[in-house]
Amino acid sequence: MPKPLWLLVIGMVINVTAASFLWPLNTIYMSQELGQSLAIAGLVLMCNAGAGVIGNLIGGMMFDRIGAYRTIILSIWITIISAFILAYNHTFFYYATLMVGLGFGSGMMFPAMYALAGKVWPEGGRKSFNAMYVAQNVGVAVGTALAGIVASISFDWIFLANGLVYVGLLLFVMTTFRSFASSREKSGATTNVFEQNQAIRSKRPLIALLILCVGFFICWVAYVQWQSTISVHTQNLGIHLKQYSVLWTVNGAMIVLCQPFIAFIVKRWVPTLKVQIYVGLAVFMIAYFVLTQATIFSMFLIAMIILTIGEMFVWPAIPTVAHQLAPEGKAGFYQGIVNSVATGGRMFGPFIGGVLADAYGMETLFYVLGSMFVLAFVTTAFYDRVLLTKRSEMFANKGMM
Repeated sequence: MPKPLWLLVIGMVINVTAASFLWPLNTIYMSQELGQSLAIAGLVLMCNAGAGVIGNLIGGMMFDRIGAYRTIILSIWITIISAFILAYNHTFFYYATLMVGLGFGSGMMFPAMYALAGKVWPEGGRKSFNAMYVAQNVGVAVGTALAGIVASISFDWIFLANGLVYVGLLLFVMTTFRSFASSREKSGATTNVFEQNQAIRSKRPLIALLILCVGFFICWVAYVQWQSTISVHTQNLGIHLKQYSVLWTVNGAMIVLCQPFIAFIVKRWVPTLKVQIYVGLAVFMIAYFVLTQATIFSMFLIAMIILTIGEMFVWPAIPTVAHQLAPEGKAGFYQGIVNSVATGGRMFGPFIGGVLADAYGMETLFYVLGSMFVLAFVTTAFYDRVLLTKRSEMFANKGMM
């Protein structure tokens, strides 16, 4: 990988490390320290993710207009200000409001970093985005491990540590990114939703991606429960906060260390991206049915290991399909759709899970989540039928000529 991409990878690790101080503990803090229900906590996280969706769109526009460097710097400043206000004012009103600020700032940062990754190593293809994906999970492993240690001392220190790590990110970006991130991107690598007024020759690839993303949305609704309802469930079962943090450390470590193993399996036994998604969905289903029987830490650990294996199949496959479907000049727009769908799952997932858990209990929630993957199988099976129709029309037109 070229040096600029390595610097981006390091920046992503620091960024996600900062974010990981808060997101695994948000629901626990709101329910146990602030006395809010799971549904209210889920609503706050939904607003946080909604702000992230808006931040994604604005960050994409700003990347096109003022370049990656200034977009990233502005987004970091927004997160720093929100984090330090939260460090000194974390009653529920401030908590709910500033989570929106953190979501917006973080949302601006991700599309700029991903688009810049594609720009600095265009010949790398999926390798650039896979490197950023792995970097995120290194940040998750480091951040959650540190968060568990800091929270065991004092929950209040979590907010201060979050702000300090963002300050470190700001200094790193200011001293390393300017040389390769200051120029404005003019090739349209990151096209945002508001600029898609130009006629697209065929909308079928876009329709195919949207169909596939229905299943991707379901995956994220289920996955985000580990950060919301499941985190509280483990506490109610008497599982220590440090042990819960270990689950995410294992998740991040597996994603980094098991890449060669997954690559071998994919190369040897998984012939297509579609089959890769099928395998991941099946593994996801197993993980959530294991959760229905989980009452001790070891069972949650087994479920997390299974979940992580599924994640390593599905998460990289969806952006790769989007990259393959994207017409020339629309790669950023298609990746933006994938990122927005993931953020939407993180947005609605905690609220949906909180309502189901409050009304019917955690076991029912796990069965519902496991069953929802059936729909994801259906959307995966049929998304490319649109493309087959297009090819049939092309052959028919050739025959008429």
